[in-house]
Amino acid sequence: MNYYSLHHKSPKTTFKNAVVQGLAKDRGIYFPDNITPLSKDFIENIENYSNHEIAFEVIQQFVGDEIPTATLKEIIAATVSFDFPLVNTDENIASLELFHGPTMAFKDVGAKFMAKCLEYFNKDNDDEVTVLVATSGDTGGAVANGFLGAKGVNVVILYPSGKVSDIQEKQLTTLGQNITALEVDGVFDDCQEMVKTAFLDEEIKKTLTSANSINVARWLPQMFYFFFAYKQLKSKNKELVFSVPSGNFGNICAGIMAQKLGLPVKHFVAATNINDTVPNYLLEGKYNPKPSKATISNAMDVGNPSNFIRIQELYNNDFETLKKHFSSFSFTDDATREKMNEIYTRSGYVADPHGAVGYLGLEKYGLQENEFGVFLETAHPVKFLDVVEGTLPVKVEIPEQIQKVINNKKVAIKASSYEDLKAFLMK
Repeated sequence: MNYYSLHHKSPKTTFKNAVVQGLAKDRGIYFPDNITPLSKDFIENIENYSNHEIAFEVIQQFVGDEIPTATLKEIIAATVSFDFPLVNTDENIASLELFHGPTMAFKDVGAKFMAKCLEYFNKDNDDEVTVLVATSGDTGGAVANGFLGAKGVNVVILYPSGKVSDIQEKQLTTLGQNITALEVDGVFDDCQEMVKTAFLDEEIKKTLTSANSINVARWLPQMFYFFFAYKQLKSKNKELVFSVPSGNFGNICAGIMAQKLGLPVKHFVAATNINDTVPNYLLEGKYNPKPSKATISNAMDVGNPSNFIRIQELYNNDFETLKKHFSSFSFTDDATREKMNEIYTRSGYVADPHGAVGYLGLEKYGLQENEFGVFLETAHPVKFLDVVEGTLPVKVEIPEQIQKVINNKKVAIKASSYEDLKAFLMK
């Protein structure tokens, strides 16, 4: 499988190079050269396959022969090592819980898959590679956990000071070993811009790769969730609508990729907070990125989502086709809190702020009689303890995964500019 840059000014490259480089030389993100639909027999009999078998069928063509089959299956086993249950909140709506992994966020899958791929590619190389990643919340913890102790890999995580939850901060600043956190004076978009600038810097870029969802090995495994959900819902014989809480738009983009592979999905809804660049684009036809604003659903505080260009590519850069299959709506913090309360009062289900935004997206879309809606619950409520316990009459139990880090000491290096990042990387 070859990959090309969506800026179309760099040569095509292999899966390995796309993973190791992260970003193309022209600063474009990589996209697969071909997308071959899976067999109809596989889709029609998906309930007869294990999650590991499904994941292998889904990802195999994008890796090609660059990782041996046996090794790829081992990587999948390490990646898909927990459950992805559907929990009904209404007769025709369910939450797809993606938070049962080691850092209790959906990004555990992509982070572990990428870490294992990079470790394989680096196994015979004595040179160290630095994984550079910006986080608005959950990415940092998932990447830190996924890469912890990986041979020949150092991880540098940039996060916006004061704009991630306390637990999220502990998950990315307390592990030590090959993980370093840089606390940036700014917003997520500043962190992301610093990462992209580093990849263009001739003095340091040769030793860098990215673990944000711009990296194909972080982005593509997220397709698994949608296949796992379909496996559980197939017997309902209803048309599926997925509402995905969206920040950098990698997760929903992976869902659309799953649809391109033949997964029967009727419609996708990208539900955002007040960072409404994409909802405004669908209304006005003009893409106008702007600085991100802080909200209670901080993992979605992104003003210029990197993966939206991939979504446009999947719809052949045709605005009308995009609008036919894809919707995006924006919601305030007040609306999010109200929906958290309503869901809990009606069903007893505790949704985190991101899940509540996903639910709001389904409501705004307006499900029809023969449709079944799935909203993605992307993080455990404990990750947003102050918001959840300040909104709902509940006391959230601290899971074992969080207890391991909650009392650890934060260690972070302050950074206020790209020069600070470069100076650290050149040490």
